[in-house]
Amino acid sequence: MKKLSFLLLLVTIFATNLIHANGVAIKNASTSEYFKLISSDVQVNVYDQIAIVTATQKFLNNTGEKTKIKYAFPLAENANGIGLRWKLGGEWYSANISPSPQDTTLPGGGGGNVNLQEFLGDTPLFFPLEDSIWNDSTLIIELTYVQLLPYDFYEVNFEYPNDYSLIQSEVLEYQKINFTLESQRIITNLEMLSHQPDSIFFNDSVGNFNYSEYETAATTNYEAKYELSPDDLGLFSYSTFITDTAFNCDEFGNGFFTFIVEPDPQSEVIDKVFTLIIDRSGSMSGTKIVQARDAATYIVENLNEGDYFNIVDFASDVSNLFEDHVVFDLSSQSAALDYIDNIIDGGMTNISGAFSTAIPDFASNDTTLANIIIFLTDGEATTGITDTEGILTHIQDLIATNEVNNLQIHTFGIGDFTNENLLSQIASQNNGLSEFLGNNELEEVITKFYRKIRNPVLINTSMDVTPPVLSEIFPDPLDNLYLGQQLIAVGRYDSATNINVNLSGEAFGQPITYNYNVNLADTTIPNNQFLTKIWAKKKMDNLFVLYHTYEEGSSEAEEIKEEIIDISICYNVMSPFTSYTGGGGGGTTFIEYENSSSLANDNNTYASPNPFISETILHFNVNYSNFEKATIRIFDAFGRVIKVSEENISGKGNYSSKWDGKDIKGNPVPKGYYFYTIQFGNTTLTGKIVKI
Repeated sequence: MKKLSFLLLLVTIFATNLIHANGVAIKNASTSEYFKLISSDVQVNVYDQIAIVTATQKFLNNTGEKTKIKYAFPLAENANGIGLRWKLGGEWYSANISPSPQDTTLPGGGGGNVNLQEFLGDTPLFFPLEDSIWNDSTLIIELTYVQLLPYDFYEVNFEYPNDYSLIQSEVLEYQKINFTLESQRIITNLEMLSHQPDSIFFNDSVGNFNYSEYETAATTNYEAKYELSPDDLGLFSYSTFITDTAFNCDEFGNGFFTFIVEPDPQSEVIDKVFTLIIDRSGSMSGTKIVQARDAATYIVENLNEGDYFNIVDFASDVSNLFEDHVVFDLSSQSAALDYIDNIIDGGMTNISGAFSTAIPDFASNDTTLANIIIFLTDGEATTGITDTEGILTHIQDLIATNEVNNLQIHTFGIGDFTNENLLSQIASQNNGLSEFLGNNELEEVITKFYRKIRNPVLINTSMDVTPPVLSEIFPDPLDNLYLGQQLIAVGRYDSATNINVNLSGEAFGQPITYNYNVNLADTTIPNNQFLTKIWAKKKMDNLFVLYHTYEEGSSEAEEIKEEIIDISICYNVMSPFTSYTGGGGGGTTFIEYENSSSLANDNNTYASPNPFISETILHFNVNYSNFEKATIRIFDAFGRVIKVSEENISGKGNYSSKWDGKDIKGNPVPKGYYFYTIQFGNTTLTGKIVKI
């Protein structure tokens, strides 16, 4: 068995390119009326590549009247909110997840507010506050979300758009960012690229930088990067097992894991047979066809020696650069660049015809090669075969008839009129990925995507485990393995044990298996609770692709939609079909994880003893006289309610409530972190306790 040194990181969260930051409190979008942003304080905690971001903004209602607002935050695509709370009138309130899509309308309309739309981006998070806010009063909003920072050839990038100039030009009292890093791989460099930090340091395993600025406008994004040793690859284990007996989201087991696999830099690269299919129909006019040509040029300029390639372009008719794939060399590259320069838009959209030309080129190819199609279009089929089922059947028939092996088809939809159902199914049925882009994103996304798939080292990847305790592994099927990139696999387990992980696939036509031992956790590890979040996100992603394989509104699609909603609510992870709710005073607090800024005890409550062994007393102060009962809720580290009780109160004063360390079923809870809320009227106090 061949030995491959690669990285199996058991980590969490979501890959993307940007981390977005300051939100905006919108009174009237059409007239550009916003609350003034007074200050911005960002805390970033990174574990390996897991970023836990808490963005806290303080706003002033300087609109001259008591008013409601809608909070909007430019959340990056694939980032996920895991907690939102706000402070008003001296009290903190927290939001829950509602089983309905978020309301994306802007107060006062504002469809023509170009600055606001540019600031919010394509995937903003919206949260309407139901409370009216008094003039000259302050509002603090704190949003917490998680991401896996983008990784490319041992370098990890961090970007935080702190530039608020599209929204306001006034100065802020302060802007602060604190960035901390802990890594199990050796850190070779840490830099803040955008500013001169107040302090910065790093050693083998930890790093930190701080930056603060006072009485200035927010006009510059935060940018940073850190680099990891390319020689420090190996096996790192992160997993958690939910020991809480109240956990009942599903029946897949209480264990959660994530594997990130990275090939050795000396791994031999598999040659590619590559076809780029470009839509040049009339709707591609303007910037879209320019970006398509630029993306194609980038790919042709970055093929590897030994690769074979071709270009197919289509409108009503279909053309191709070469009759068949040709080897990449200076001559074929020059011919391709000239061909790309002369691609002009015009005509209808013949998707089936494009595949009729492209797929036979792969007929009976050498199985030692990686066969790849990148297909990009901005519209639905208008000529040739036009129905979704017919096109899908046509593609599969072409693959079978031409005996094409190991074909990956990656699809990219551009703009608002693509057939998402069709493109999702083409990709999912052919070991590919699908993405849907705005009109101006094509060149950037395609070039980054190609850099990732440029150097395959393992194809047709699968994973087997002995003993077979793992389940619900995503993505399904697993991605191929590429040089300088990472394969991310998440899943569940029902019993904690030492397992043998076999990562199998093909390289140069020969089956290869790489073997590693992993020891799965048998108890709840508070710092690894985000493993639950990434599994829920990946599961929902898988279901969302499946959702698009059915007609919208069909019984099958609705059933999948309901399953996504159930996962979103139970795991407290946002989805396309859910939204934050609880915008009025007295919203329920939903604690997510230990974080010094968001879980610090309120001044009006504390627990004693804390930590405790068997029982503890929750003390709280009531400042008003018109309440009769207080409701106490205990949450586990997973954020799930495990005990609810009530205490009688009779006006202002100090009160207490004993917790015997047992859940709602009377079972003693395991050791670990717990959180509590005490609610009376519109007041919610929060605190943290630890059982030892």
